[in-house]
Amino acid sequence: MERSEYDKLDHLEDRMWWFAASHRNLLTLSWQRIELEAGGRPILDAGCGTGGFLAQLAACYPNRTLFGLDVDQLACQRAAAKSALPVCSGSINALPFREGVFAAVFSADVLCHGAVDERSAMLQFRRCLMDDGWLVVNVPAYGWMLSRHDAAVHNVRRYTAAGLRQLLEAFDFRVIYSTYWNAVLFPLMLITRKFLPGRSATSDVIEYPRPVDALCRAVTRFETSLLRRGWRLPFGGSIIAIATKGDPACG
Repeated sequence: MERSEYDKLDHLEDRMWWFAASHRNLLTLSWQRIELEAGGRPILDAGCGTGGFLAQLAACYPNRTLFGLDVDQLACQRAAAKSALPVCSGSINALPFREGVFAAVFSADVLCHGAVDERSAMLQFRRCLMDDGWLVVNVPAYGWMLSRHDAAVHNVRRYTAAGLRQLLEAFDFRVIYSTYWNAVLFPLMLITRKFLPGRSATSDVIEYPRPVDALCRAVTRFETSLLRRGWRLPFGGSIIAIATKGDPACG
C-alpha cells in the first residue's frame, strides 16, 4: 500500500467500525475450531499490516505462540510494537517458515493485493500448515466493485464466495464455512463507491463521526450474532472463508 494508507491503518484500525467488525468476525468464527482441534502449534497472521488484528489474536490466544508477517518493513516495526509479538518482513508468495509449522494461518485482505500471486500464496499457506491445520481468509467481494478505494490500497481483485471456494479447493483446502458479511451496509457502500464522486486515489479508511461509527458498529455486531449462529449471508462487501488443509491423495 501507499505509505499514507499504512499511516491511516496504524491510526484507525483500533478505532474504526469496519476493523472492529472484521476482527470480531474472524475471531468469532474461527476460535472454537482452532482452539479445540489444532493443538498447541503456532498461529500466523500473514499480511499483518500495522498489527491491529495481530494484537487481537494475542488477546484471544494468550497461551499460543503467534507470529506476524508483512511485506512492508515499517509496518512490521509498528505491528511488533503494537502487539508485542515477533513480526518478520516477507511476502506470502514465499513464506520464510518451515513446512508444517502452523496450526492456523489468518490472511485478512491480502490475497486481493496486486503484489500477491494467488498460486504462490496458496501453495505457501498449504506448505506451512500442519496436517489438518486451518486457513482463515477474508477478502473483498465482487470484481465489479473495484473502485478508487481498491486503487489506494493496491487491490487488483475482488471475489465471489463461489470463486473463493474454487480457489481454495483447487489447492486441496476443504472449505468448512464461508459467508459474505457487511450486508446491511452494502447498499451504502455501493452508492458511495460507484455513484458518488470520491477523493481520487484515497481509501475509505477514515474516521467517521461518532454517531455514524456507533450505528455501523451496532449493525455489524448484529450481523456477527447471526454468523455466530451459523448463518450465511447471501451478499455483502466482504467474504470470510474457513478451510482446513486436506489430503491431496483424496482430492
